Formats: sequence, structure tokens, C-alpha cells
Amino acid sequence: MTDVLDLLARGRMYRESGDPSTAARYLARAAEAEPRSRAVLTELALAQFQSAALGPAERTARRLLDLDPSDAYAHLLLGRALSRAARHREALPHLRLAAAMAPSPELDELIASAESRIVAVN
Repeated sequence: MTDVLDLLARGRMYRESGDPSTAARYLARAAEAEPRSRAVLTELALAQFQSAALGPAERTARRLLDLDPSDAYAHLLLGRALSRAARHREALPHLRLAAAMAPSPELDELIASAESRIVAVN
């Protein structure tokens, strides 16, 4: 467990210092060791998103939702990854769920943006 905690701490440090790619490498190792750790998976999904690794961020967020479908932050991460990948129609339900569970002006803006991009495509 100490190794996982060390990997998690290093991953957070790199992510917070602006190096999400290196963070993701440490956090992926931690996730291999503790595949059901929501703290590790959340940090990993965030680092993947921040480094524009959208496919891996989507997969990790979905793993989080498999562990806890009521995780508002996992819905937010998944919605943001999908939206950033221009998959706005898929992102919208996750953004709306996140907003219903944890309302915020930022989420309202993300939802409005996704909705407008869907309308613009049609």
C-alpha cells in the first residue's frame, strides 16, 4: 500500500505542478496496483484529461462510474472528456447528471456549450 500511496503522491505533485503526462504515468502504475481505488482513478482520469489523452480519460472515468454510478465528479470528468473530443451528444447526459448532483455555474456553462454545439452541427 505504501508504494501506491507514494505513486499517488508523486502523481498529484506532477499534475499540480503542470506536468499531467508524467503524473498519468505514475498514477497508471498506482491504478494497476489498486484497480478499485477511487482516489487513484480520479487523479488518473484528471491527469489524462489534462494531458489531452481523451480516450484513456474516458475509459478511466467509466471505470469510476462502474465502481460508483453516483460519483458526480466522475460524470463531470467523463462529460468533459467526451465534449473535448467533440462528442457533445454523448457528453450531455453526464454533464447534466453531474449538475443535478452538484450544481455549479461552471457546469451550467459546460451544458450550454455542449447543447449549442449539438444544435450547430444539426
